[in-house]
Amino acid sequence: MDLLLLADPSQKMIERYLDRSTCLAMVKENEIVGVCVLIETRPLTMEIVNIAVREKEQGKGNGKKLIEHATDYAKTKGFRRLEVCTGNSSILQLGFYQKCGFSMTGIDKGYFIDHYAEPIFENGIQCRDRIRFAKRLS
Repeated sequence: MDLLLLADPSQKMIERYLDRSTCLAMVKENEIVGVCVLIETRPLTMEIVNIAVREKEQGKGNGKKLIEHATDYAKTKGFRRLEVCTGNSSILQLGFYQKCGFSMTGIDKGYFIDHYAEPIFENGIQCRDRIRFAKRLS
């Protein structure tokens, strides 16, 4: 759970999707250093609902490897679209997902205000809106 909380500060929100998800783990030297949690959202569509890499393993390409593994996993299961969302204040993630081949598809205004009890701040910015990304898996 501590690793999942790096990407989503609400244990309550994590518990809502965990029981219906597939969790891919990255293991190094018998330690889980990264996770990617996927759920089927619609026919032929999977969403990455949580992706996190331990701080000591960040900046080493592990997040990209998790995205590549999630992409391969979704393809082998017959999915044609992979989606991921992040907050408007998640500056690094906004660039990261685009570098991994995702395109912005929409903005859910007020999502984090409506769905999280406590305000979230990153990079000196309040996280208010959910930014949606997707890529085709054909």
